[in-house]
Amino acid sequence: MVAARIIDGKAVAARIRAEVKAKAAALTEKGTRPGLAVILVGDDPASRIYVNGKKKACAELGLYSEGYDLPATIPQAELIALIGRLNADPRIHGILVQLPLPAGFDERAVLAAIDPRKDVDGLHPVNMGRLLAGLPGFVPCTPAGVMELIREAGTEIKGAECVVVGRSELVGKPAALLLLAAHGTVTICHSRTRNLAEVCRRADILVVAVGRPGLVTAGMIKPGATVIDVGTNRLPDGRLVGDVDFAAALEVAGAITPVPGGVGPMTITMLMWNTLQAALWAMEGSPF
Repeated sequence: MVAARIIDGKAVAARIRAEVKAKAAALTEKGTRPGLAVILVGDDPASRIYVNGKKKACAELGLYSEGYDLPATIPQAELIALIGRLNADPRIHGILVQLPLPAGFDERAVLAAIDPRKDVDGLHPVNMGRLLAGLPGFVPCTPAGVMELIREAGTEIKGAECVVVGRSELVGKPAALLLLAAHGTVTICHSRTRNLAEVCRRADILVVAVGRPGLVTAGMIKPGATVIDVGTNRLPDGRLVGDVDFAAALEVAGAITPVPGGVGPMTITMLMWNTLQAALWAMEGSPF
């Protein structure tokens, strides 16, 4: 049996970043440099790593960035006031509040304070609604990256059986909506799904986003399927693994993303893409 093709997320991300860099330079020459504001509340180590990665990407691609490191004790009203000032700042085209917020904050209220036209994370209720309705708007970055990787694999989505394992607002639900918009036949699975293995085995395209290492075994994969593993799990020995048993799945799938090096590089890349799009819309007129 031929081993699956490994979908190289780093290569896809590099290609998209090169496009963002070129378009950002062209916009800057016209007087509009795409700008991103990143807000970090508290000092969660993982969140700080993500935020630093976003700042670095902005610098590499020629985007303007501002970082706001706020104490976990800041009143929610002050955080929302800062968002209001950034909403009104013409240098800032995208606003990102790093999640999760510390205990005591109402995440929905904070995200709803962002101008939907600057919501480059795609988590404002307006952008969620526009995704559901099939209207232009910002798509959450990880699901947008998932779609790019499926296209990279050369997999036809139209008419395909698509199974999404996970129903989070960050990944599972928007990924399902994007696959549906591309004319896939979509099933969403979760912790209460009966006969999960049987459902997964029907999938031509299997997207797994749960956060449980090794959840999907080779026996749950249809031969030749495209498998997108969104999971990122740190094992006690320090290894980073996905939700799919990669070594075993490699012998069954037609194409599969590795962890690390698959979906991970796409998330910040699609954030840069969304920020570029926000700047374009600010110049040309937003569709909403």
